[in-house]
Amino acid sequence: MAKLYFRYGAMNSGKSTALLQAAFNYEERGQQVLVAKPEIDTKGEAEVVSRLGVTRPVDFTVAPDEDIYEKFTAERARVFAATGMPVSCLLVDEAQFFTEVQVDDLLRIAILEGVPVLAYGIRTDFQTVAFPGSRRLLEVAHSLEELKTICRCGRKAMFNARKIGDRYIFAGDQVAIDGVDVTYESLCGTCYLEESGGVLGTGWRARPEFSYQSAPDADFA
Repeated sequence: MAKLYFRYGAMNSGKSTALLQAAFNYEERGQQVLVAKPEIDTKGEAEVVSRLGVTRPVDFTVAPDEDIYEKFTAERARVFAATGMPVSCLLVDEAQFFTEVQVDDLLRIAILEGVPVLAYGIRTDFQTVAFPGSRRLLEVAHSLEELKTICRCGRKAMFNARKIGDRYIFAGDQVAIDGVDVTYESLCGTCYLEESGGVLGTGWRARPEFSYQSAPDADFA
């Protein structure tokens, strides 16, 4: 039985690079893949963009109100008509932006169509709250794999802090694609709490008892 895989990590953990490597591996062996991403991810427009500078056009994008199962079926038929070969894998970038219904359809594609689905994304937003798509992937994916990166202090990064210029921002809409005005920095729990004043989540209640100096160290592994 084919499986649904969720490979997640903080910003700059190499998720898009890993997706592009997986696509290359399949195609190097003469197999066909489909690459997709949510339409809401406007970075790179209709391409998967790695921070290493490698890009690849996606085969299709998916709007929040679109049926991903239906789009996959149509794209798979197109590939078969053009090549005479079946699709061996569906790879999706920025999977956190999919709806819960769309994630359920990723599971159905894997199980009912026998096509492995490799979904890459981040778990939580800049307020440490899970994206709906990521939460559903954590609930239903057959396999979970964390892709690791390091914080500025050398610890393992866990969270994604939003910045406007040099200033950290902890309130606002859940989705703001990084670009000229908005950027993100992956931080460990200690550094995140140092910048947020000890706050986690959307409550935005300061915790003055938090001390950066007294926070325990965290190993990268």
